[in-house]
Amino acid sequence: MSTLLGTSLNGRYRLEARIAAGGMSTVYRALDETLERQVAVKLMNREVATDSDQLERFRREARAVAQLSHPHIVGVIDAGEDDGRPYIVLEYVEGETLKERIRRLGRLPITEAVAYAIEIARALGAAHSRHIVHRDVKPQNVLIDHEGSAKVTDFGIARTLEEEGLTADGRVLGTTDYVSPEQALGQHVTGQSDLYSLGVVLYEMLTGEVPFKGENQVAVAMKHVRETIPDVQLRRPEVSAALAAVLETATAKRVNDRYADDAELIADLEDVLAIETARAGSASGEVTSVLRTLPSRTRRRVPLQVRQPLLVTGLALALVAVIAVGVVFLLGRTQHGSGSLPQAPPKFTPHQVSLCDSCATDYNPDALSGPKNQHPAQDYLAIDGNRNTAWATETYVDDTLGKPGVGIYVDAKPGVAAGSLVIDTDTPGYKVTIYARRSKPNPDTFDTGPGGWVGVGNAPDVHSTQTITLHTAGVRYRYYLVWITSLGNHGSVDVNEIALYT
Repeated sequence: MSTLLGTSLNGRYRLEARIAAGGMSTVYRALDETLERQVAVKLMNREVATDSDQLERFRREARAVAQLSHPHIVGVIDAGEDDGRPYIVLEYVEGETLKERIRRLGRLPITEAVAYAIEIARALGAAHSRHIVHRDVKPQNVLIDHEGSAKVTDFGIARTLEEEGLTADGRVLGTTDYVSPEQALGQHVTGQSDLYSLGVVLYEMLTGEVPFKGENQVAVAMKHVRETIPDVQLRRPEVSAALAAVLETATAKRVNDRYADDAELIADLEDVLAIETARAGSASGEVTSVLRTLPSRTRRRVPLQVRQPLLVTGLALALVAVIAVGVVFLLGRTQHGSGSLPQAPPKFTPHQVSLCDSCATDYNPDALSGPKNQHPAQDYLAIDGNRNTAWATETYVDDTLGKPGVGIYVDAKPGVAAGSLVIDTDTPGYKVTIYARRSKPNPDTFDTGPGGWVGVGNAPDVHSTQTITLHTAGVRYRYYLVWITSLGNHGSVDVNEIALYT
């Protein structure tokens, strides 16, 4: 291969250095002599260029990635053929692979690992939205540029969901250290398979090692099929329960137990990044860049000194000045008065529990007929922070439910001992009981036995803004249910906002 260094492909791309080599192709750093810029050229190896299947797979990669334009995907610039050998021209990313970074640093800082997972998930989301599955997500295929940003590359075995043929189901393609169970078994592969692999990559970033090892690649693949990913908190105790839960869901063996799509995973990762940053108390590097892109509701969970350090410093100085003036004034009053001033008892200020954008779920286990849901597309409106929007129940004849109740619950993951719940509503007068539980509710059953719903508060006549005191006895419940048992004088009930407070 070294004899090719110094040569130009089609008189334009001069090969300067070999970056990587594989069975099908070799990647070079090259100079685009027309635009005078550095590029990466993936050139098909001559010995496989005559293989029609390999040739088509190589061309497929160019077509697949050329459809994608995303800041966290290495972009295709050009494609061509020189002396019977096809090549792809990609943007040149100066830096290191994520695998090299893990080998160099060992375990990455928790916030950095989550930030990279968010960037990779966003890149995969862009591919999946074009019905393109990567099929080989691994840290070797993630480049970290000189600014610290992650970029996904090597869609060499990617295919569209509509395509059959070269990488159709029945063939295991991809690195078995990160392979999903269904891909290891040669079954149908979807975007959720990529998310499983990303979960394994996140595990490696957090622990410094892959979850499974074996005598050979087949042995490792079978472990992905049969064995649960080791508990990340045993290998790194400082990982939060929220982050451990994300890993558990992303790497579930059954596809139906995993995140349904990229958006669900990204939303949870964004929440976790805010949580972990708050725990760390500071942020730097790529973490800071990703924090700036979080939704405003999620970003508010990050301490103010991290979000706006300059503003906090200014406010702190101003506060010190005000306190100093106040102390001087009070000292003067004490010296000239008859005695010390009475001190008021400290005032307790409730703290609102931050909820993710998708952390509300309608609940209708006692449906007499039809689907067991109540306007699920509106669920998020009950926690979107906007008093002018609302989740609403179905409309009932004669203002009567005709069943024990209906409601909506919020997921306060990983759990909180809430002290109060506030409901805002445009349809006051209905009756609610507030229930709480630790485990995920069964949508078909309203269970109040051991491990089920526990009554923690009630309001027999809900006002436009109703504060309900909760009696949790210090138990950190994850799910809180607003259970509507009477509609009042309304055919349906609006829940404009639900807010939990510690």
